[in-house]
Amino acid sequence: MDWQWKLLPLLTLLASFLFLYYIQDSFKPFQSDCSLLPYSHYWIASKHIVTPQGIISGAVEVKGGNIISIVKDKDWNGKSKQVVDYGYAVVMPGLIDVHAHLDDPGRAEWEGFPSGTKAAAAGGITTLIDMPLNSFPSTVSTETLKLKIEAAEKRIFVDVGFWGGLVPGNAFNATALEGLLNAGVLGLKSFMCPSGINDFPMTDANHIKAGLSVLAKYRRPLLVHSEIQQDVESYLQDEDGDDPRLYSTYLKTRPPSWEEAAIRELLTVTKDTRIGGPAEGAHLHVVHLSDASSSLDLIKEAKRRGDSITVETCPHYLAFSAEEIPDGDTRFKCAPPIRDAANKENLWNALMEGHIDMLSSDHSPTVPELKLLNDGNFLRAWGGISSIQFVLPVTWSYGRKFGVTLEQLALWWSERPAKLAQQHSKSISAYIGKRLSGKVLATFVRGNLVYNEGNHAAAACGALILAT
Repeated sequence: MDWQWKLLPLLTLLASFLFLYYIQDSFKPFQSDCSLLPYSHYWIASKHIVTPQGIISGAVEVKGGNIISIVKDKDWNGKSKQVVDYGYAVVMPGLIDVHAHLDDPGRAEWEGFPSGTKAAAAGGITTLIDMPLNSFPSTVSTETLKLKIEAAEKRIFVDVGFWGGLVPGNAFNATALEGLLNAGVLGLKSFMCPSGINDFPMTDANHIKAGLSVLAKYRRPLLVHSEIQQDVESYLQDEDGDDPRLYSTYLKTRPPSWEEAAIRELLTVTKDTRIGGPAEGAHLHVVHLSDASSSLDLIKEAKRRGDSITVETCPHYLAFSAEEIPDGDTRFKCAPPIRDAANKENLWNALMEGHIDMLSSDHSPTVPELKLLNDGNFLRAWGGISSIQFVLPVTWSYGRKFGVTLEQLALWWSERPAKLAQQHSKSISAYIGKRLSGKVLATFVRGNLVYNEGNHAAAACGALILAT
């Protein structure tokens, strides 16, 4: 319907509408550097509130950092003086980004917890799960997790959890993995190709099988970068004048067959996750799927067989196509690569049909020098797209032609990522210069108004999320 395209700017609110809590309190003013609001008990009113039962006109009551009621207009009637009225703007659950690299500690000049979580809040993200790389050292042990936690404490503006790393050095050491899981990581992450980070080496099916057997006890997921490196030289033909400034040259070096080979190998072990299997309780999650053909077909078949497997893709695969990437514009380099327009269309169709389960940013910033913006060499530039602040309007903008609804946004960015993570609830970005529909007006985290039309709360009061 036409009104759906006029709803944004968006207001995002940390909430799982399935879990409501009541805390005794009164409508008394209070002062906190954690929030831009002067009270802790208030109502958020809007003509468009996204709930599991559909979109309603009414108000959300927030008390003591929790949503305690949601009422329709007929039951509302402006019953409180403490009202934040957003009119026709949309109130929806906050986004949960399960795939972000904040590079802290060790490479905080690439991003860091303060700047990364401020950008997340400005983008409507209320919870993000930080990857075990590209920080230094990588999060592959209880000792390195402790460094990560210390780096985040009192420096985060949204809630942050952590994935641990599955690497050859710990994969066959159940005690080490259990220590990492007991220390609070929400699950594990591995690479099936070189990660580009020296202390995060690649794994194979044997490592993954061993990791799943440990994860089964904790009922936590394993996230896998699913590419298997093949002979790069065979894809490059010097006599054809392969130019490293052409995106097509880079695209040749990481064909869809890399993803297909990795997923085919993964499925030799995911059968263990079926009901009654030796790794029942474990779950495998394929990150940032780029190939919408054979790789996706394999995942669909595994789901039909009963394997516990899900898959995500990212906004940059849905927004861009290889044909439109300018020569030398290395802001667009990522792995797996952005593929052609037909593949982008197929990704959207798979997302709309439910074959792709959720979205994530794969926010992977670095310093401009490593992107080689002046040289424009796609083969040598650091891969990764900065995107955490833009993912919501990007998804909305590029999804319009496919009929994306607000309920689907909440499903892809809130409900399913929350299930995966077991939660209830310097810009060199490639999106610079793009005209997008929608803008985040405000973001609430645990009842605190942490972002409001360009302003952040004074204090970093995001919570650390550690598995128990």
